[in-house]
Amino acid sequence: MSQELKRTYSNYTEWEEKSKQTEYTEKTPLLDAEGNLLAKGWARHNVFDYERSFSKPNKRKKEWDFYQVSDGRYMVQISFANISIGGYAAAKIVDLVEKKVIVDDTELFLGGDSKYILPSKGDTPNFFKARVGNAVIKFDTKHNSRTLYFKGKKKDKIVECEFNMDIMPGLENITTVLPFKDMPTKYFMTTKQNCMPCEGTFKYGDDVYEFTKDTSFCSLDWGRVNTPYKMVWYWGNGSTYLTDEDGKKHLFGFEITWAIGDESNATETCLFYDGKAHKIGAVDVKTFPKPDKYMEPWEFMSEDGRFNLTMTPFYDFHADLNVQVMRMNSHQVHGKWNGNVILDDGTKLEINDMYAFCEYVENRW
Repeated sequence: MSQELKRTYSNYTEWEEKSKQTEYTEKTPLLDAEGNLLAKGWARHNVFDYERSFSKPNKRKKEWDFYQVSDGRYMVQISFANISIGGYAAAKIVDLVEKKVIVDDTELFLGGDSKYILPSKGDTPNFFKARVGNAVIKFDTKHNSRTLYFKGKKKDKIVECEFNMDIMPGLENITTVLPFKDMPTKYFMTTKQNCMPCEGTFKYGDDVYEFTKDTSFCSLDWGRVNTPYKMVWYWGNGSTYLTDEDGKKHLFGFEITWAIGDESNATETCLFYDGKAHKIGAVDVKTFPKPDKYMEPWEFMSEDGRFNLTMTPFYDFHADLNVQVMRMNSHQVHGKWNGNVILDDGTKLEINDMYAFCEYVENRW
């Protein structure tokens, strides 16, 4: 999508009829035996059967489970990644107000091809445990709950965290499969699951940081991909409670990712309300933030007119991992979001000072 808004539509049905978004509702194989991509589109649950041995070339396969927990003051990231030539287990906590990383405990490993095999789906019951160096990491997903655990050591201090989150019955997500033009074996499959109230602790030595379900939410970024060497992307995500006129609380969240691959069949853009996914069209920002506009307001626009939010940043969490032929240069910008969004039935939700983030990343690996 260009920097100019392509078109707005009067309602969801009009946009859906004119768009090419392909929704999958039944089990579908992702790849054939030669590694060619068979499915291109999106789903409300991960219905794509992933046979990892079909992914070719094998050494370009990348798999990760990434969790981000935040209450707007502190942010925790717990993740495990296997990028075939190696990978990592990691846990970090960031003070968003003081604008600093409190601790980042990352343990690396080499040779990940079949060393650590992550679950083939991220939104169904599964269990994963691994020991990497001094770190132990566990992900335990059940139908209505999820538990994350990490224990390691940094600067002779113990790093230990455990988080428990609710998964409401039938909670929908957005799972997308994006192809890359003229590259039949390249694909980008992710599941983004929001709206999971979360509680737990992050301990670093004698310091303990506590999170409660009243103010803390977890989001899952689950990826199984085989991509070109260079990519860029935007990723925006957030969850909160909205209170209606009768004083009832509703879980609300959004997921906006773009600039990855060919979006002809689907965009990774969605609203969530009381556990249901409301698919929206392509999203963009009016002003490209690079190189010096990250801390200026980000005004978002969507082709269907259903995502009308502006983020006022308060922290640019910048990280630049640059190791020989690999680099990930990330600006994850945290801020307060204001404006409105429109659900499938036309209901307009007013968003006031919602904490969330959007990042811009240049990636080479």
